[in-house]
Amino acid sequence: MHHLRLYELASRMDRVGITVTRIGLIAVLLWIGGLKVFKYEAEGIVPFVANSPFMNFLLADPAHYKAHKNPEGALVPENRQWHEQNGTYVFAYGLGSVIVLYGLLLSVNPWLPQVAAIGSFLVFTMSFVTLSFLITTPECWVPALGDSQYGFPYLSGAGRLVIKDAIMMGAALVTMADSAKAYLNQRGRTL
Repeated sequence: MHHLRLYELASRMDRVGITVTRIGLIAVLLWIGGLKVFKYEAEGIVPFVANSPFMNFLLADPAHYKAHKNPEGALVPENRQWHEQNGTYVFAYGLGSVIVLYGLLLSVNPWLPQVAAIGSFLVFTMSFVTLSFLITTPECWVPALGDSQYGFPYLSGAGRLVIKDAIMMGAALVTMADSAKAYLNQRGRTL
């Protein structure tokens, strides 16, 4: 019978879980969006953008990004110059601003849940787009460099980064539903 009490306690943790989920989304969005102002982060998203048929037009020279990749922490002035000309940093500033905006939209939930619901929907959509990179970006999979374990299903570092958006997608749906319920309750329409 003691174990039933534990299950009863666990069954009442949904409100805490939704709050933790919302705070987690806000922290990730503000942090990752804010990092887009730093050159290393901006350079790191180029393979995803360059290979996306829906986004590659936003870069001046998406076809030649591989020759200008910088390892994280490395400063290669010629590559930085290429990224300047490619529009990498301008694109990243814009993307980062949008991601930070989404985080801010979620954070107004206590006062404007209808705005937070829209923000959550936008995060869901963004996560769907990010997950599309698994199909469009070769760097998401371990390359064939001699090991027998390459390609699908062997996610590279980039692929592991992308697949985590499946969690963000689900979290955004949870916070969207919660915010929408709060808004409906404010309007006197209880569910």
